Amino acid sequence: MSAHGPHTLLFDGPEAASDVVVLAPGAGAGMRHPFMASMAARLADHGLRVARFEFPYMARADGGRIARPDPERVLRATWLEVVEQLRGGARLVIGGKSMGGRYASMIADEAGVRGLVCLGYPFHPLGRPERTRTAHLEALRTPALIVQGTRDPMGSRADVEGYALAPSMRVLWLEDGDHSFKPRRASGFTVEQHLATAADAVADFVRGLP
Repeated sequence: MSAHGPHTLLFDGPEAASDVVVLAPGAGAGMRHPFMASMAARLADHGLRVARFEFPYMARADGGRIARPDPERVLRATWLEVVEQLRGGARLVIGGKSMGGRYASMIADEAGVRGLVCLGYPFHPLGRPERTRTAHLEALRTPALIVQGTRDPMGSRADVEGYALAPSMRVLWLEDGDHSFKPRRASGFTVEQHLATAADAVADFVRGLP
């Protein structure tokens, strides 16, 4: 284990569950963010064990201000360390919100996990649709589920339908959802409905893995 580990983990769900879903937060929030807590609780209600963790830079938050994210090599190494920390006899599915899911996707094949779940994948930086983050997704071997709002500013349905994604990947669209799945009132949907749909889809995905 590196100097960054062992990592502090926050668990939800039954200890005896054979499937563990490991979730990392997005760049602007920690593992206790309401989105992360809500998703963990919903997946636990489906009988899944959920583990949450934070990247090292979150420990440098000062007065509520979050520090700049760690370099890519640190984010990737942290993910690999957490996978090794949890591997044991558990069947691991990894992923997370935005940046957390993005870096999970970058190490999923290397780590040999059962599946990948990305909740609001940042297909490109905000306002920079020409700078796609999809090259590694074109050859991904790990079965993957991406849950995405149709009007996500970092990867709308119109954007994503033009990308070449690996056959192992499936995208579930949440109508009128933004990057955190929140729809506009006029859509007829609520964020609670979308979070429930997302959790149901993740649970079904995990149960359906070989």
